[in-house]
Amino acid sequence: MLKKNLLSIAVVTAAMSLAACNDTETVADPAEPEVTTEEVVVEPVAETEAEPMVEAEPMADDMNMEATQTIAEIAANNDNLTILTAALQSAGLDTMLMEDTKYTVFAPTDDAFAPVLEKLGVTKDELLANKDLLKTVLPYHVVPMEVKAADIPYGTDIETANGKTISISDANVITDATGNTANITGTDIMASNGVVHTIDTVLMPE
Repeated sequence: MLKKNLLSIAVVTAAMSLAACNDTETVADPAEPEVTTEEVVVEPVAETEAEPMVEAEPMADDMNMEATQTIAEIAANNDNLTILTAALQSAGLDTMLMEDTKYTVFAPTDDAFAPVLEKLGVTKDELLANKDLLKTVLPYHVVPMEVKAADIPYGTDIETANGKTISISDANVITDATGNTANITGTDIMASNGVVHTIDTVLMPE
C-alpha cells in the first residue's frame, strides 16, 4: 500500500515537472526588422544662366560738356547780369569777350551795381553813359586767361586786363585795389572762350 502511494506521488510529481517545462518555453527575442536603406539620388539642380548685367547709361556731366556760347553771350542770356551786359556793350568790350582768346570774368550781378550807383550818386543810365569809367572798371573784372575755381591761386596777386591786380582768399573773397571785398557767389560757368564767376560787389581799381 505504501509502495502504491509512493508510486502515485512519483507519477504526479513527474507529470507536474513536465507541465512546468512546457509552460516555461524560452521566449526568443523578437527579431529586429531588416532595415533596408534605399539610396537617395539627389537630382542635380539645373543651373540657370545668369542674365547679363545691364550697364546704366552714363549721366551727362554738365561741367564736362563742351561750351558753345562765348562769355559775352552767356552774360547776355543771364537775367542777373543785365547791367554788366549793357555796360560791356556801352564800353565796346563785349566784342573782346567774343574772341577766341581765353578769359576769366568775375561778373558783378545786377544787385552788385546798386551800392556803386548809390556811392557815385548816379542812375544806371548815367553810369552806362560814362564810357571812360566803364573802360577803366570793367577790364578790372577780367583776367586774360582761363582760371577755374579749383585753379585760383589763393593769396597771390592776380593781374587783370587793365594791368591792376586783385587777390583772392581761400574763402573765395576778392580784395580789390581800394581794399573793398567781394564774395564769389557762383563759379565755373563755362564758355567757349573761358569761364565766368559771379560776384556780389563791383571791383574798383582805384
